[in-house]
Amino acid sequence: MDSWLNRRAACLALTSLFALPTNLAGGARAAVSVNPRDDPFSLGVASGMPRPDSVVLWTRLAPRPYEPLGGLPEVPISVRWELAENESFSAPLRSGEVKALPEHAHSVHVDVRGLPADRRFFYRFIMGKGAAAAVSPIGRTRTAPAVDAAVGRLRLALASCQHYEHGSYVAHRDMAAQDLDFVLFVGDYIYESSNPRYLLRPHEGPEPTTLAAYRARHATYKLDPDLRASHAAHPWILTWDDHEVVNDYAANRVRGDDGQDPRLFLQRRAAAYKAYFEHMPVSPRMAPRGPNMRIHDRYAWGQLADLWTLDCRQYRSAQACADGRAGGRLVGTCNEMLDASRSVLGREQNQWLQQGLVQSKRSWKLLGQGSQMSEATLPSPLGRRIQSDGWDGYPVARQQLLRTLADAQLRGVLSLGGDVHRHVAANLRAVAGEGKSPVLASEFVCSSISSRSLPDAAMALLRNANPDMVHARSDERGYALVDITPDLATCDFRATPFPARSDATLYSQARFVAHVKEAGVEAA
Repeated sequence: MDSWLNRRAACLALTSLFALPTNLAGGARAAVSVNPRDDPFSLGVASGMPRPDSVVLWTRLAPRPYEPLGGLPEVPISVRWELAENESFSAPLRSGEVKALPEHAHSVHVDVRGLPADRRFFYRFIMGKGAAAAVSPIGRTRTAPAVDAAVGRLRLALASCQHYEHGSYVAHRDMAAQDLDFVLFVGDYIYESSNPRYLLRPHEGPEPTTLAAYRARHATYKLDPDLRASHAAHPWILTWDDHEVVNDYAANRVRGDDGQDPRLFLQRRAAAYKAYFEHMPVSPRMAPRGPNMRIHDRYAWGQLADLWTLDCRQYRSAQACADGRAGGRLVGTCNEMLDASRSVLGREQNQWLQQGLVQSKRSWKLLGQGSQMSEATLPSPLGRRIQSDGWDGYPVARQQLLRTLADAQLRGVLSLGGDVHRHVAANLRAVAGEGKSPVLASEFVCSSISSRSLPDAAMALLRNANPDMVHARSDERGYALVDITPDLATCDFRATPFPARSDATLYSQARFVAHVKEAGVEAA
């Protein structure tokens, strides 16, 4: 593993000055010149969405990432891709040529189909021809096992929340060196916001609101070498949370827009979704249409596991108990919070998920979603205080989902979340906090890659007030390494102190297991 990473790091793209014929809309041909000091693959390579017969390959041509269109002209550019079973590419398995289109910032999304199941591959991109060609770094990827295969293990990294300004991406460096089937990233890939109090390295500019600004923000994150290494080492499966657009947004509402036309925010959401699509290894069929983009999906890992990636932002009801104002707050319970029509997932996604859960015959049912599902309320002299943006702020929606698990007597349900910037192992009970109430599902939540978290005093209150959180620590950054076998799910909470320094290493903070036949978590 380490030797491959060292060779990959040493194999930087060698870029020369060249003229590349490009087909224009009118059939004319133009020359695209790249300065020999610039690397058109500066943002790296990535793969994602592993299926039994397909995988998506991604790159974006951007020799000067902070310039409009990455410093390239507004014309389509031909890019060759290669997929092989050996790193030398001596016998390519598949190859082809695609157009990197200016309307998608010259990003490339190749949905390679017809591949053998449960195989590992190497891939790369080439821009130009002959001695003038620029060759991308080499990435590794894999296909999923056949849907009917008896699979002995699934190993994934669960990650979330990587505020660039708050620390280094040493967690991604650790992830890149692991033997993984895929990375499951559950939201806050970029941060639109800034906080001078925790500034270790600055964003490239102010808070983005336009397409050009969101593209620049994604470029800042992709230019981090540890994040690029993590993408190159493993395929990724992704969903989003709020900071990909703006903090605490809910459907077409956002804090500060009270009384304004929701269409104004949807213009910003459209820009953010488009930039997200342009920079992620997702299928070209997922390209957004205006402010709408379907990201929720379902993956099968042989007969071992079904994985649902959930969208907890695009369709949700606005946060409750805020006198009509949008955005999350620490609040008490109000009548609005108990309204049965309020939803995190929206009606259609919720029905899709519940039907899939009931119909699934696989051993494990994994819910990849953006937050902590178990209760995490705070005591106060005025009663329990609730963070209205989390699942606690949507108690009826959570209860409806748990009722589905209970009514169908489902086993092996495991929620995999992020967002809250703490490592958590928890039980999901029919009645939260009641020791005699049956445990219906298990939960692992990863800490943040770099984003700051609650102070120790607040975390101690949370632990003491919420007995279903068997383990909870917010003082360290990292990710969760999850091993799933037919009988057992083991979670290794990888961690390093906040802030994550560039020379830091990660250690095992704690290990917990969940059993497929009996819901609940326990120390390993």
